[in-house]
Amino acid sequence: MFGSRRRRERQAAIDAGMPASWRSLCDSRFPWLATLDADRSERWERRTHEMVLDVSWEPARGFEVTDEMRLTVAGLAQLLVVDQPDGALAAVRSVVLHPTTIVMAGEHSQVDGIVTDEPTPILGEAVEHGPLLFAWDEVVHDVEHPERGRNVVLHECAHVLDHLDGVVDGTPPIADPELAQRWVEACTEAYEDVVAGRDPGVIDPYGGVNPGEFFAVLTEAYFCEPHALWSAHPALAEALVDLYGVDPRTWCVH
Repeated sequence: MFGSRRRRERQAAIDAGMPASWRSLCDSRFPWLATLDADRSERWERRTHEMVLDVSWEPARGFEVTDEMRLTVAGLAQLLVVDQPDGALAAVRSVVLHPTTIVMAGEHSQVDGIVTDEPTPILGEAVEHGPLLFAWDEVVHDVEHPERGRNVVLHECAHVLDHLDGVVDGTPPIADPELAQRWVEACTEAYEDVVAGRDPGVIDPYGGVNPGEFFAVLTEAYFCEPHALWSAHPALAEALVDLYGVDPRTWCVH
């Protein structure tokens, strides 16, 4: 039958597990892997492997996409959802990698309600019902310098997570009513601080654009500067631990 051979080959690859060379690359690129417990580590590895195999990885401007690139993007994406049900990022069917900053031309919108035809440089984008776009040099810089508090892969994948319930409102699906209530209360307070300029600088001011962008930059802060976020917004940080299932303070020194 059509497609059956590919499905068999794909399943055989999954059953064989992640190749040793891939795992070695991930171990060197992601120091946080050593802090995951056995269950989360197994889940992360399987899902990362599946994402590398299942997603269409597309090069832009003649760029060559390598296993390192696929594994880096997929590994970061799956860290974000390591405690979410299988398929949390199933909407991501393709990833387009550019060598460097992407310049959006023609009529486009980066923020709901604001449309422009001015050339706009971007480092990543989650296109609704479309691909994820990333500038590869920014992805690498973010991984190597988490102290900057930025991670374009986590940012754009947070948008995907946010949209799982069909609405980009800064609140991903949360099954636990108690956590959902704490989430809304903590996010509302912190968002209002950012909008009013009262935040101590832990959450990027861009998060004040709308709740969707707030959730994306908050996710970056949580995984890159957890100690600072915990100090400034402890209730929000505690809700994020419950949402993401991992505490980056265990691997972030500062």
